[in-house]
Amino acid sequence: MATTTIKSTYSLDVESVRALETLAARWKVSKSEVLRRAIRAAWREQAMSADGPMEALTQLQKDVQAAGVDLNQWVREARAERRAWTIAGDAPDSHHE
Repeated sequence: MATTTIKSTYSLDVESVRALETLAARWKVSKSEVLRRAIRAAWREQAMSADGPMEALTQLQKDVQAAGVDLNQWVREARAERRAWTIAGDAPDSHHE
């Protein structure tokens, strides 16, 4: 099966060109192949890390639930504290040094 290729022109700094040439020689492939591999690797890494924050949030929610924390009570207490700070004029972020 033939692979479709698209010729493109990009500008690279000298350090990137040297790294590209070194990798091509080391891997015994064309510079185009080095670029394809690097792009795919970066794309895979980005795709895997994109779920990281959501996975962390999901795990945090599970841990909090497993610990028996009453989130509704926590929200009520946090809001009450903020109101108290606002009324007293003593909010933590109102102090500027």
